[in-house]
Amino acid sequence: MQEETLKSSWGKVSDKLSGWLDTLVINLPNIFVAIIVFIVFYWLANTTNNLLNKLLKKRIKQSSVRNLISRMVSLLVVFMGLILALSVLNLDDALNTVLAGAGIAGVAVSLAIQGTLSNTLSGFYLAVNDVIEVGNWVVTNGYSGEIIEISLRNTKLKESDNNIVVIPNKLIVEKPFKNYGLTKRIRTTINCGVAYDSDLEKVKKVAIQAINEVFPPESGEEIELYYQEFGASSIDFMLRFWVDATRNLTAIQVKSEAIMAIKKAFEENNIEIPFPIRTLINK
Repeated sequence: MQEETLKSSWGKVSDKLSGWLDTLVINLPNIFVAIIVFIVFYWLANTTNNLLNKLLKKRIKQSSVRNLISRMVSLLVVFMGLILALSVLNLDDALNTVLAGAGIAGVAVSLAIQGTLSNTLSGFYLAVNDVIEVGNWVVTNGYSGEIIEISLRNTKLKESDNNIVVIPNKLIVEKPFKNYGLTKRIRTTINCGVAYDSDLEKVKKVAIQAINEVFPPESGEEIELYYQEFGASSIDFMLRFWVDATRNLTAIQVKSEAIMAIKKAFEENNIEIPFPIRTLINK
């Protein structure tokens, strides 16, 4: 009895293995074609990765963003090759399982990394739209500094005191920011005052000439001086002029140079910049 059961079981196993072998032999051409298809798509994915990376260099300067885009496209090509290979093998059930699994996995992953995905998409936006670049001086989210790195998740600023600030890309995209790198010329303003007995016409001429020698205006620009008020010990004025600047730090530097130029010019022309005087009266 046991021998008959054993022979019956072995016969079923043999029939199953024989059936699998027959199926393998019958589908051998399809398997060969499927392997060739997958190899071709794998080669195409690598070629697409390298080619797309080179093409994106002209548009996207951040290497991390370029590499991610290229890899995502290459993975998509590999996935298409896998689907086509399964279709050649007539594995429709397996194909449907793969597609369903990919959909479920995509939903689960997107929910799990919602915050990270938001920062990544914001990083793509910053990289593609060229609204901010490495080397720009920006003011955003209460911080000001030079952009030293833009990654897929965050942007790094180096402040004037050399501290590094890491800001998530999402916050930069969602909130207003000032980028000094978007304009080549900016207008700087300095305030000063002269003594009450000064010749105001002469003061205006000397101040404008001093700035003109250091920061000459371009076509359509002019150096402006406006007297604002009678101060406690001086007649105060505002001086506005244009400079080449892509960073706020440059604006600070040119203010310093402008102040030195005006003070030197005033001293050479005997124009006094008074200091506050307090008079004490004893009763």
